[in-house]
Amino acid sequence: MQRLNRQSVVCVLSLVFMSFACNHAVPRLGVGGRYEEGKEQFLRGRSGDMEVAITALETVVSQDPTYKDSLTYLGRAYYRTNKFQPAHAILQRALVVNKEDEMAWIAFGLTQLRLGQLDAGIESLKGGLTLASKVMVDGYQNFIYFDTRGLIHAQIRRSAFLITKGIEEKDNIISATDRLMLLVDDEVNHQRNTRIQNPRPLYGG
Repeated sequence: MQRLNRQSVVCVLSLVFMSFACNHAVPRLGVGGRYEEGKEQFLRGRSGDMEVAITALETVVSQDPTYKDSLTYLGRAYYRTNKFQPAHAILQRALVVNKEDEMAWIAFGLTQLRLGQLDAGIESLKGGLTLASKVMVDGYQNFIYFDTRGLIHAQIRRSAFLITKGIEEKDNIISATDRLMLLVDDEVNHQRNTRIQNPRPLYGG
């Protein structure tokens, strides 16, 4: 009877855990696991949980602030949740770690614009867009094919064109460049999912 009861308890606990796992994000262990957890939630866009992303990425940068592009994703997660002051501080740190991080520059420029740092924001965006136009080609982030439809480069040109019209286009610059970042995230997420699902070695890295 005791054995049967123990088995029943184990069975119930297993069902409860499976139900929990299906409905909640289970934290991953280690810096690498928390980074992937945060990045995965972030790249899901509207369907992702930004608070989970922020919590996971905060854990990563507290242990290793130079771990991959964790500072950039954390800063962008703050930006996406309208926490512009924390975003500004974290993205500054990201650019100290890697001054060639095009997404950090773009996000930093947008944050500056939203905080009223207009001239500085425009300069940051110019630099970020220039970098993005150079590096977002086939091979970007080790994906053999990237932006095959040209949507990202078209949006880069759109943002750059609005910047040439001056700060009076601030709202349109922000809107266009926000869309650019979402397009990049969607493409990266698509590429990651394709790499996971396709068993053939189509991608390098």
